[in-house]
Amino acid sequence: MDTPPPDRRNFLKTALASLPLATVGETPAIQQVLTSPEKSRTSHLRLSCNLYSFNEPLMNGQMTLEQVLTFCAELGFNAVDPTAYYFPNYPTVPDDSYLYQIKRRAFRLGLDISGTGVRNDFTLPNLDRRKAEIELVKKWTDVAARLGAPVIRVFAGTGKELPVGYNREEVTTWVVDAIRDCSEYAAKRGVMIVVQNHADFIQTADHVLEIVRRVHSDWLAVNLDIGSFKLGDPYPQIASVAPHAATWQIKENLFVNGQEVPTDLTKIMRIVRESGYRGYLPIETLGRGDPKVKVPAFYEKVKKALEAID
Repeated sequence: MDTPPPDRRNFLKTALASLPLATVGETPAIQQVLTSPEKSRTSHLRLSCNLYSFNEPLMNGQMTLEQVLTFCAELGFNAVDPTAYYFPNYPTVPDDSYLYQIKRRAFRLGLDISGTGVRNDFTLPNLDRRKAEIELVKKWTDVAARLGAPVIRVFAGTGKELPVGYNREEVTTWVVDAIRDCSEYAAKRGVMIVVQNHADFIQTADHVLEIVRRVHSDWLAVNLDIGSFKLGDPYPQIASVAPHAATWQIKENLFVNGQEVPTDLTKIMRIVRESGYRGYLPIETLGRGDPKVKVPAFYEKVKKALEAID
């Protein structure tokens, strides 16, 4: 008599039982999927629009947030990244009714909300003011959770100069402690904190990597802003930070030895793929010009660069 085949439930139990259990972070198998270039094809990359591209019309009332969402959806974006100050009465948190209106609008347009972000400064010497900045991040982490945004962007500090009377090690410790506090809170809300290199307190890859290393949290990653490494050659710095990125800002121009030049998008997309990154690639256009013209043009360039490396 033939032995009946095992049912699917027992098969899964046997298969799962053979897998090693991880004690901290992702399993080695998951880490391999996340970091292996062979596993990361461009089909796993989705284009998002960082809505700073529409900063002028959003801030002067020429366009509403809802209108920008519609424009992005019709252009073909998979997602949008609306910074917090495009919501009414920032930094005050909007009513849930407004947040859910935006969330519903995005969903009905077929858009994910790939992230949001705040203006903050963790390099302030006054402890009470730093605590207020931490509370700002936490309040908007709650907003990100309600919107369904997987990440919230934060800065280390907004100025290039150190506070008078303090050295970089001291200030870095303030930043690390603040981001660790925010990351612990964000973990409870199911949102990742992503620190952005913004050519301010963070000027080099080593600066951002030191913060990531010292915070040492599964709920902290990098928002890799390719246009904000302004010292030396940005491409090796971008490549060194890329494995730690949970989201990006892809820009038209970057800085080579301090000189602004057009971005080599094919080179950037190779770095993205070789890092094993999967997820959203928000693009951001800057400078003068109509975003209704600039954004579609840059969107097409990024799409072609992705196709060129597939």
